[in-house]
Amino acid sequence: MSRSPLVADDDLPTTTYERGCGHWLQTLVLGAATWVVAMSLLAVVLAGIGGWYPWLVLPLAAVLAGASGWWAHGIPSRSVPVWTAALLAAVSLGAGIWSAATHSEQVLPRRDSGSYLQTAISMAETHRRVVPADLDRFGGADLLDIDGITLSSPAFYEVDSWQGPSVQPQFVIGPGAIWSLGVWLGGPAGAMLLPALMSAIGILGVGLLTARIGAPRWSPLAAAGVALLFPVLHTARSTYSEPLAMVTLGGGLLALTIAARRSARAEIGRAALLAGVLVGGTAFVRIDGLRETILLVPVAALALAQGQRWMRATLLGAGVSTVLAGVAALWLSNQYLGTIAASLVPLVGLGVLMGLLTFGLLWWRKRGGAVPQAISRRLPDALAVGVVLLGLFLASRPLWQTVRQSAEDPGSRVVAGLQLRQGLTVDGGRTYAEQTVTWLSWWVGVPALVIALASLAWCVRVAASRWTAGETLPPWTGPLLVGAGSTVLTLWRPGITPDHPWAERRLLIVLPFVVVLCVAAAAFAVRHLSRRAPVAVAVAAGVALAAATIVPTAMATWPHRAERVELGELDAVEGICLQLGEDDVVLAVDSRAANEWPQVVRGQCGRVALSTTSAVRKDDAALAASVAALSQRVDEGGGRLLLLGADSPDVVESLAPGAARLALDTTVLEDARLLERRPDHLVTLPLQVWLAAVPVSPT
Repeated sequence: MSRSPLVADDDLPTTTYERGCGHWLQTLVLGAATWVVAMSLLAVVLAGIGGWYPWLVLPLAAVLAGASGWWAHGIPSRSVPVWTAALLAAVSLGAGIWSAATHSEQVLPRRDSGSYLQTAISMAETHRRVVPADLDRFGGADLLDIDGITLSSPAFYEVDSWQGPSVQPQFVIGPGAIWSLGVWLGGPAGAMLLPALMSAIGILGVGLLTARIGAPRWSPLAAAGVALLFPVLHTARSTYSEPLAMVTLGGGLLALTIAARRSARAEIGRAALLAGVLVGGTAFVRIDGLRETILLVPVAALALAQGQRWMRATLLGAGVSTVLAGVAALWLSNQYLGTIAASLVPLVGLGVLMGLLTFGLLWWRKRGGAVPQAISRRLPDALAVGVVLLGLFLASRPLWQTVRQSAEDPGSRVVAGLQLRQGLTVDGGRTYAEQTVTWLSWWVGVPALVIALASLAWCVRVAASRWTAGETLPPWTGPLLVGAGSTVLTLWRPGITPDHPWAERRLLIVLPFVVVLCVAAAAFAVRHLSRRAPVAVAVAAGVALAAATIVPTAMATWPHRAERVELGELDAVEGICLQLGEDDVVLAVDSRAANEWPQVVRGQCGRVALSTTSAVRKDDAALAASVAALSQRVDEGGGRLLLLGADSPDVVESLAPGAARLALDTTVLEDARLLERRPDHLVTLPLQVWLAAVPVSPT
């Protein structure tokens, strides 16, 4: 039988103090992950009915934190050397401080981080998820009957509710709920610091997972490698959903490994149930967390086929949390689900297929089915070769494939514009999905990918050898299969606008998985060679394998070490807010204004904001007629219509001649948004706003 490819330090003598160090770190990670899921569920209830008030939520958040910590504290831990625990804590703390000190100020909803921040501000200020438009004093819902006038803007949908026309944010509720706590405690700037905290906990979780799968002494290196990944750092600097998903999914896989190691003990129930709750509950913070939940199904099939009944608790936890997240999304994010149905429906179909295959496998095994001896002898090697071939297949895609989507897709127009500005052949339908392995190599280097592929193939071979021999699968089989499956699905179809570093958000499972595989390879090399070669040779091999990952990663991140993306944007927005009066109704009249400012004015400035549709903006006469009609109705309600332009003063001047004034003129630095090479710098982003009050014609 093949030995585990990971360092097996489980039998090393330990002290109570060493076990206590590891236990408290584990409690922090699992408790934080449980708290994120619990807070998301609380937000569904309270924000869904308009009860998201700080005087209620903050005490409940503290109670849930205590309860989550208590629940997590009861899960058994493994001992780690004191120096290992100290290094893990230091690496995680250092990563959090680094991210916080260089945090971004992406306030305008130009990309998802700004959208999440504006959602958090809206929830904190209005106390609800779906926010009714405050139009009554200015003419009511009839304002939206005017041709081309809408509440909608990117990431914020106009919907009808029992309270009248309302605004429903995009995405699922978890990130907005968690970041809104920061808004209460420190304003928008406070919310911008929370992702750094969550990312630090997620990095600690990766380190503890590495320790749990058999390499405790190498776990600080794994944590450091993940902390050095620029895509991890990039999302930790702003209000993205990925830091939260890293906590919940990492915690879930950690609990899954604990359950697998304790399969003969009473404590397994709590760890197994929590594993399912956390993996399934990831869908509260990212809807594509459904992918990892689905990948639990084959893990469950293998475990249950071996009679490991604890997996039933994991499936129960995953099923309940996934259903709750799905119901929450259907209630409070249904517009968003409609826009991603083309991706979501196949994923659900995959889940159904895997469920049927699992049922079939268990039925077959129950009836005495067994793999023929001739196949079982060759299966481990065949699977290992298959893993290598699959990796080569994915890496070779640029040589024989160009992936495209419909040219009518909104994303195609964005890609075409980027191609034009970067001097590339204009082909807006390209998704660049065939380049995903190249994207990986930008951040960890080609040698690391080769090492990770070899490590994955060896791990699969070991697991298959134990399976065919009738032995219990290694405890790391669950995280291995979930990580590998998620990697393949992501690399095949990333499903994101392919400008960088934006697109790297899709690699926030794949890249840490690569790092952990490389560290596992280094650990195995040291253990293997230390028994067969001089110590110097073993150490040199371990250092070489580790350096092949850490050095390229650090070099790729180095140009971004002190970046402050869109620094100054918060002050710019607050400056605009100060120029708006209580009786102003703000109308975005050009393309950039309509894309960036309606929700900011509505949520952060607390003023009524409307937008114009792209169709009416293309017709000058229709736009003028709509503005005139809107101005008349707003004036009758005692308000003032204020036009806002952000492309240029031209549209504002044409609608209110002589009234336009430059209200904002500054420049910030944004991500480069490159398509075919790794970004290594920021580029300038001018921010300009023109305001003009519309004079009302006498009737």
